[in-house]
Amino acid sequence: MRFISLAAGLCAVFVLQSSTSAPAQNAIRIGILNDQAGPYADFGGKTSVTAAQMAIEDFGGTVLGKPIEVVVGDHQNKPDVAASIARRWFDLDNVSAVADLTNSAVALAVQKIANDYGKVTLSTGPATTRLTNEDCSPTGFHWAFDTYSQAVGTARAIVGQGGKSWFILAADYAFGHQMAADLARVVKENGGSVLGEVRVPLNTQDFSSFLLQASSSKAQIIGLANAGGDTINSVKQAAEFRIAAGGQKLAGLVVVLSDVHALGLPVANGLIFTTAFYWDLNDQTRAWSKRFFDKTGRMPGMVQAGTYSAVLHYLKAMAAAGSADGKAVAAKMREIKVDDFFAKGFVREDGRMVHDMLLVEVKKPEESKAAWDYYKVLRTIPANDAVQPLSQSKCSLVKK
Repeated sequence: MRFISLAAGLCAVFVLQSSTSAPAQNAIRIGILNDQAGPYADFGGKTSVTAAQMAIEDFGGTVLGKPIEVVVGDHQNKPDVAASIARRWFDLDNVSAVADLTNSAVALAVQKIANDYGKVTLSTGPATTRLTNEDCSPTGFHWAFDTYSQAVGTARAIVGQGGKSWFILAADYAFGHQMAADLARVVKENGGSVLGEVRVPLNTQDFSSFLLQASSSKAQIIGLANAGGDTINSVKQAAEFRIAAGGQKLAGLVVVLSDVHALGLPVANGLIFTTAFYWDLNDQTRAWSKRFFDKTGRMPGMVQAGTYSAVLHYLKAMAAAGSADGKAVAAKMREIKVDDFFAKGFVREDGRMVHDMLLVEVKKPEESKAAWDYYKVLRTIPANDAVQPLSQSKCSLVKK
């Protein structure tokens, strides 16, 4: 492993070589840029790196006759830090694609820079639909989930079950704003109402004042338009304040397996949400997840599984294109179908990978039969229902 220090000491980048048979300048490099130590560290973090390495290993370790390397950067949830890393990677370190990009503001910044350089972005961690709408890119891809998929599946199910009135706690940056807007729209379209909304700074430790506002609203459902450590803290504190005992329910909009693991089933049970992946869905997901567990000591969530899928598809497209040129590879990514344990899908002209989603509910402790046995799959959300229709798209690449 080789360590590269970046300007101003803002962050660290690690180069993990999958092969040592050739010099670095003759390698294909894929960057994993995410939160390595902050509130989203379990959302993707170091285990997204493992997933990318697994994809490279399964692909064979080389492409176009060159070894493949993974470069790792910590963006610290700061778009300016992410931009600095991305520019260095593209200018000096021969990075051809950047994956994960957990944090929507970071992803928007990096996707724009990558577009300018003709490089590929594989967004598996962020949620904002702006990545495939107003800020879409010919070399930008959105893989696992977005604010539309999370809001539509979860809100429709809960409103359909009688949860008509909502109060929204939204993370105060691009992801939370978009998620809250999508959620409010879906709730209202399905006959519900939003009684209030409060924006909460990222990485907030004390949710008491925000939860008090939500409780005072008397809304049936408190929608959590947040993720990672913010979701964990808000759910824990809601349990401490016995909000559920007062008759209100929580709806997590972006919940991953590690969140439920951190919360524990006594606290998390009953949460309903939409996910792109569950490790115990079928024989394929179980087989890959066991390999992942053997490497990491934990089961994968949708971000790790999505990162594997996106990196593998990128490498397949590069081989098919016979070139590492970003635009040529991007064109092949749209041409080739996605077919792996994560998804059977395809990539639209706006860069969105279209695939089925799952509506799940967290099990009660007595329903769980083993460690990591956390979800009941309520239903499959068909691919076309899980993504924003192209007729509503604001992407300049979409032909109307």
